[in-house]
Amino acid sequence: MPRITHGQPDADIGPRERPTVSPMKGRYVAVGDSFTEGVGDANLMYPNGVRGWADRMARQMGRADATWEYANFAIRSKRLDEIVDEQFDAALALEPTLISFYAGGNDILAVRSDMPAIMERYEAALQRLVGSGAEVLLFTTFDVKISTALEPLRRRIVFYNDAVRELARQYGCLLVDHTQFREFDDPRMWAFDRIHMSRLGHKHLAAYVLAELGIPHTLKLPELPPFEAPHWRESIRTESRWLATEVIPLFRRRINGVREGDTLPPKWPEPIRPADGMKRLARARAGDAVEVRARAGERHAG
Repeated sequence: MPRITHGQPDADIGPRERPTVSPMKGRYVAVGDSFTEGVGDANLMYPNGVRGWADRMARQMGRADATWEYANFAIRSKRLDEIVDEQFDAALALEPTLISFYAGGNDILAVRSDMPAIMERYEAALQRLVGSGAEVLLFTTFDVKISTALEPLRRRIVFYNDAVRELARQYGCLLVDHTQFREFDDPRMWAFDRIHMSRLGHKHLAAYVLAELGIPHTLKLPELPPFEAPHWRESIRTESRWLATEVIPLFRRRINGVREGDTLPPKWPEPIRPADGMKRLARARAGDAVEVRARAGERHAG
């Protein structure tokens, strides 16, 4: 079963010259939302308190060759237009050889979503990325099994995924078809919020993408025993806790217009060399930020 495909540009668009992804050199830049920022894979040693598949992938790139560089502008809560407006200029200015683009998930979750209009804007954004000459990596969103009450959401997911597949084919992009990874039907692949991947899910996704890019990796993926559904009493307690800690706060934030991502900076806005050690680089960056705040306080006091 194919999981990642490399589309061929349509004849009416013409041939597109771009660098081939190589395990020996390159600059990888990521843009997007919480999916690419790494939410669900908590790690206080990394910027914004999360690691995620993109950071894991970049570290393995650095192991394959120390010259790989990496930047990540993805921030949780961002919609498609915000990702384009706030991340594209800085990302493309870095002249990446590989750029990953996932956007639209937060648009899909909106109560009113004009999916044809969203995907028209998605295509316009994709044209900018393709025009940079970088290899472009796209993703479908996972087609979760949900209740009939949320069928309108699933229809939007199907529309989005069909459009992304067609655009990947049309523009000759790499496509990570998340819907084909049926191991993600396992609840252990997902964080407690049921929206973001868990640490295990992020690690699996990083391994899949690296394998298809032809970049060797040392990620260890444990073989999980069959999933056993909990006792019905435990299921009720879990559902109650999920509603209280995830669903109700989410609706409150949406009503109040409060989003976590509005106060967060990009994780890696300047290119780093993952081979130098990402935890060490994160500590150095945190130290620089503290020094900047201290200097600002001194100027204010003066």
